[in-house]
Amino acid sequence: MLLCVCVILVPSALILVAVAQEAASFYHWISLHEIDLASVLAGIRAAAPPFVVAAFDFIKLGTVEELQDGFNLVLGQATQWVAPEALDIGQGAVQLIVSAGVMLYVLFFLFRDGTALSSTIRRSSPLTPHQTEMFLGKLSEVLLATVKGNVVIALIQGAIGGVVFWLLGINGALLWGVVMALLSLLPIIGATIIWLPVSTYLLLSGQTSKGLTLMIAGVFLIGLIDNLLRPLLVGKDTRMPEYLILVSTLGGIALLGINGFIIGPLIAATFISVWPLQFK
Repeated sequence: MLLCVCVILVPSALILVAVAQEAASFYHWISLHEIDLASVLAGIRAAAPPFVVAAFDFIKLGTVEELQDGFNLVLGQATQWVAPEALDIGQGAVQLIVSAGVMLYVLFFLFRDGTALSSTIRRSSPLTPHQTEMFLGKLSEVLLATVKGNVVIALIQGAIGGVVFWLLGINGALLWGVVMALLSLLPIIGATIIWLPVSTYLLLSGQTSKGLTLMIAGVFLIGLIDNLLRPLLVGKDTRMPEYLILVSTLGGIALLGINGFIIGPLIAATFISVWPLQFK
């Protein structure tokens, strides 16, 4: 119990507090500073290569005034959405503390009586003893593989992304690292949705060295870490298809909110474990 508190709960609480502070600071900055889109576009056009300028002219995004009005509208809607969400997060802090206390209380009895509880579940199963052992063994393998293959790799990708952002001097490095870790749980989408637009903006705004560094780190560190570590952490027999992970994660988020990031794939893993029983 002490190990769980010191290794998991305390670091998680510190990270959550730091992320909340960065998110509040970012929201405060957004609410006080009106971004001059005209100056940003002018800087990008001045620093960008001719073919990029030609591409912007070909797309015909509209006048600067129209873009500024649209940008201000989207920003205003975003800040109106963030304000109540931030209030809900603050009100949910007490609930989070209570939930953590209940979790530790239950966890103590699971540690103490886990073996007896496992035996009771086996005896109470409506399946045959062979099917019960096969189901529990397969479920343990798939759940462990899911946790290692998704959560661990997502944490590593988020940590690498946050460190790279911090080394490059990008504001809110910890906040964006946590966001990349969460998005890394989604196959195909992943952390690319964060680092690619940022690196593109840095390149177009004339910060070539930072943009190239972030692009290289995103492709060869953040992007390839999944292909390098997943075969080591997850066996081929227990690896769930990526489309199933994506659909179950999105479905879990739609039904359960942020908890669906974990619960959705776990439900899919349980389905994978039950499925072979009909053939035995």
